[in-house]
Amino acid sequence: MFKHLNKDLPASIVVFLVALPLCLGIALASGAPPLAGLIAGILGGLVVAPISGSAVGVSGPAAGLAVIVLNGINTLPSYETFLLAVVIGGVVQLVLGALKAGIIGLYFPSSVIQGMLSAIGIIIFLKQVPHAFGYDADPEGDLSFSQSDGQNTFSELGIMMDNITPTALVISVIGLVLLILWEQPFMKKLTLTTILPGSLAAVLAGVGIHLATLGSGLTEEQLVQLPVIGQGAYPTLGSIFRFPDFSAIGSAAVWTLGITIAIVASLETLLCVEATDKLDPHKRITPTNRELIAQGVGNTLSGLIGGLPITQVIVRSSANIQTGNETKMSAILHGVWLAILFLLVPEVLNLIPLSSLAAVLIVVGYKLAKPATFMKIYRRGGRQFVPFVVTVLAIVFTDLLVGIGIGLAVSIVSILLDHYQRPFVGFRYEEGKGGQPGTWHLQLSEDVTFLHKAGLRNALSKVAPGGHVVLDASKTLRMDVDVRDIIEDFQSRAKEDDISLEIKSPDDAEVTWILSDFKKQTG
Repeated sequence: MFKHLNKDLPASIVVFLVALPLCLGIALASGAPPLAGLIAGILGGLVVAPISGSAVGVSGPAAGLAVIVLNGINTLPSYETFLLAVVIGGVVQLVLGALKAGIIGLYFPSSVIQGMLSAIGIIIFLKQVPHAFGYDADPEGDLSFSQSDGQNTFSELGIMMDNITPTALVISVIGLVLLILWEQPFMKKLTLTTILPGSLAAVLAGVGIHLATLGSGLTEEQLVQLPVIGQGAYPTLGSIFRFPDFSAIGSAAVWTLGITIAIVASLETLLCVEATDKLDPHKRITPTNRELIAQGVGNTLSGLIGGLPITQVIVRSSANIQTGNETKMSAILHGVWLAILFLLVPEVLNLIPLSSLAAVLIVVGYKLAKPATFMKIYRRGGRQFVPFVVTVLAIVFTDLLVGIGIGLAVSIVSILLDHYQRPFVGFRYEEGKGGQPGTWHLQLSEDVTFLHKAGLRNALSKVAPGGHVVLDASKTLRMDVDVRDIIEDFQSRAKEDDISLEIKSPDDAEVTWILSDFKKQTG
């Protein structure tokens, strides 16, 4: 991991800059103490990343859990009781990893995963535009269509136009110019660009403009707001930590919330793993069972010291990949920066304008949702493009998990239609000679399941009285009894309509038995 520090170090700084406001914003959206989000972000880097087998994934508090966390904190007797649910969720994830439940992520179609990535890109873009203009009513990390400030993703853009802060807009525009400039070939030849990442240059420029306009430019709400130890609610380092209330271990509500956190966090993690593996330029494959164990360890520890639930998160992982990381060292180092800079120089971090970070995230969002991606999937045909577009729209107009569910449902319907329209490997009609009825040739596939029932019945219904049917199952390895029932029903009709049925049996013993048994029963 230490062989690629020239790439991992700059990437870790960018991920740190992106993660810092997200950790605080997600905590705010979840109704939790601000430092609960920061604790989860630090553990995501220092604990989860070393255990994880992902070279590109970054873990921390997730926006997708914000509603669950908010409801849990509001309904349970205390925050300490909620922390016990987080610990239980972590233990359940350890069990899921041991049971090798990580394979679940492989059952999500690539069109849905691609749709998730593009949708997240669009959401990041749209959610960051108000911050770029200096309107910060909706906290960082709120990715749902219906926002915590009472608006939605699109209505916020209209209100933003009446609340523009000129200094914030200048900072974001200069940041975008620097980010675009850093990507140009002539700039990449300069030593400066190899030492200073474009994202960091944009943030430093924003800090410089803020300091130059101090008192007349940005308000405190338009800057990163990191709590400072020794001030306010955190007089000492020990006051950061809060501990679970184990006396509530027998509460059904706590166990229900803990299991819910485990399931949702695991699903979000597995979806993110599938997505980041597709984005990884080296196409490395993350061991998903190991990832569940890593997340389980992280969540157990987070609950024990006062943090929010942890998942692998797509925004920070995407920023990591697009900044050119090579190994998990970038994710580990981002946790180091969160811990060290929070402890040593929180006042410096509080000089960073949210509009600077908005410029960085707008570029990240654009790269996830490039028009070229839409055209590429469109050229693959409707079976890929329709679930992709539905997933994009569903996530943008609802939230991540609901949108994924809708996209998955559309993909399943697409598969069912495909099995209905093409239930056979071969299907042809041979005209009869001399006015004789024709012959229908139906060649079944290797695996004939209940999904083929509708298509098979539809095809057999087209056979005219007096015709001849050749059902070729010679290549079939597996056949559901449901399909045999369709064939038996057809045989009953065939006797009445004078249709002859010829079955070519396979060599496979199981299917041969089913068909031979059928022949004995039907003659």
